[in-house]
Amino acid sequence: MDAPAKGDPGPTRPGAEPATDLETLLTSATRALDVEGDLQTGRRLFDAAYRIAERTGDAPAMAVAALGFGGLWVHEHRTVAGSTLLRSRLRHALSLLPHDSPLTVRLRIRLAGETDYGAGEHATILATLEELGPTADRVARAEALSLAHHCVLGPDHGAARRKLSVDLVAESFRTARRSDLLMGLLWQTVDLFLDGDPHAERCLAELRDLLAQQDHLAVGFVVSAIEVMLAIRAGRLDQAEALARACAERGAAAGDVDATVWLEGQLLTIRWYQGRVDELLPSLGDLVHSPKLSPVDNHGLAALAVAAAVAGDRRKAVGALATLYGRDLADLPRSSSWLVTMNGIVEAAHLLGDVETSARAYELLSPFGHLPMTGSLAVACFGSVQHALGVASSTTGDLDRAVEHFYSAVRHNLALAHWPAVIASRRRLAQALARRAGPEDDAAARGELAAAAEEALAATTPEAAGRPGDPEEESPGTEATCARQGRKWRIGLGRRSTLVEHSIGMFHLAVLIANPRQEIRAVDLVAGLTALEGAVGTGALSQQPTLDPAAVDEYRHRVAGLRAEIDDLESRDEHEDAAGARREHDWLVTQLTGAAGLGGRLRRFAEGDERARIAVGKAIRRALQRITDADPLIGEHLRHTVHTGVRCSYWPT
Repeated sequence: MDAPAKGDPGPTRPGAEPATDLETLLTSATRALDVEGDLQTGRRLFDAAYRIAERTGDAPAMAVAALGFGGLWVHEHRTVAGSTLLRSRLRHALSLLPHDSPLTVRLRIRLAGETDYGAGEHATILATLEELGPTADRVARAEALSLAHHCVLGPDHGAARRKLSVDLVAESFRTARRSDLLMGLLWQTVDLFLDGDPHAERCLAELRDLLAQQDHLAVGFVVSAIEVMLAIRAGRLDQAEALARACAERGAAAGDVDATVWLEGQLLTIRWYQGRVDELLPSLGDLVHSPKLSPVDNHGLAALAVAAAVAGDRRKAVGALATLYGRDLADLPRSSSWLVTMNGIVEAAHLLGDVETSARAYELLSPFGHLPMTGSLAVACFGSVQHALGVASSTTGDLDRAVEHFYSAVRHNLALAHWPAVIASRRRLAQALARRAGPEDDAAARGELAAAAEEALAATTPEAAGRPGDPEEESPGTEATCARQGRKWRIGLGRRSTLVEHSIGMFHLAVLIANPRQEIRAVDLVAGLTALEGAVGTGALSQQPTLDPAAVDEYRHRVAGLRAEIDDLESRDEHEDAAGARREHDWLVTQLTGAAGLGGRLRRFAEGDERARIAVGKAIRRALQRITDADPLIGEHLRHTVHTGVRCSYWPT
């Protein structure tokens, strides 16, 4: 027998009627859960009621209390102990009731939903729903429809869940329970957002109107979370962050276990589009192991892989990605977070140069190119699946396919009115066009970058945020400048400029800014070779080489040839010959570095490109933070236009 819990009224007083106290408790619990949407109070009262019913041997009351203890959603009890307690109560009550009792049917439905959801399945709950005929208990049928809907939120079952939500609204008029109507409309709203339907906000407005008449904490929490997602889509990221924190407070007041998890997911989305996802690395490490996460939710691990890769922690990123991949990436459960998780996998694989994972992810995502990457109950959105398909194609080297997907992503994101995603897709499209380097690709790339800059400016001007401002301060140029001034660097953007202390990261930024739209290897940034290479234009920082021009040209030509030779030898696993070629390459780099006057001694990297990528990425991120601290607008521009990795670049308009 369970020990008394907090809120348990305790043993019945001598002379009192146990059923009266129990009935009052169940009535209060039902009102808290169904009418007020107060999940926390409902759980506490139903828990107390179950304990009394168990002591008095009241099997029907035990069943009602066990069902109410389960809550409004599937899998509200996330911990092993909580989930086990719920199921044991449901089974115990089930064992005490007649086979044909309506409560028996409801218990079977709840058990089916809990079991299916925990396993990432839906067959049992759908079969149980199918067994309910037209004359079945109305409450049982309404509960079955709602719980079944919660189990089919993945991208494969759009049509099935839409039917479930429509049927639930119809059933609500038979049960006369307002909570059934609210849940039916909520599920319809969620379905429309998951499908990218242009009329989703109409349904949301109807739901808001109902809540305005009488609040429901649990449903209102979900509505407020959707509003955070819409603020992010509109590009109002600062406002979205404030809304996300207010939403989390509302969720905590409702007693919803997802309050903290959704806040983390929404902050992740905001930081993603701010170019600051690496800042979340510590909190993501905690989130991955949080018992509050659903067992079928892997978005935290995917985000951890991306954040670690961006932060230069390759070991952690590779480990997280390998954990997600498992035996086969196809084994990941197709839950409501699957598309968001796959987006993170694609981004992490791109940062790590993981062609195999990218190819498999592309294959799995291809059937869903028409959908937005929307997570959970439409509480976060990362834009069109077409964007992820484009990134995966870029990683595998299929640039024609990447360009096609990014063009589609721009169109889809425009239709979603997801402006941060539009900007991100335009920038990725410009990069893919520049890499493909077709006859008209350069002009097309510049056009996409110009459009992205215009859209980014519209989203960040004071007018867009509803604040007055100085017009001269609101029109920064589209291309930054960087010049050394003694021990500092002056960074300019249009009419704005700021001074930042010298650092290695500032040195790397100066090279990138001096050579816009050029991919420069991180190892060359470390070596200083980029100042001499003809491929990066006329932005050399040193104009006084110590070698004569003919020798410099000869060295350049030989270095380029050695790079190709090294790549070829390593691809054929001829590592000994490759090592000899690399030694000659490194010696020539040293000579050219000295000739350029970029620091004399060359910093040596035993692991070549990988260690250079980590060092350059960290140095540039530190420099970007200093710039942002000095001038947030210039810092924001550079965060969106400077890209680091094995190859680094600055992509202004």
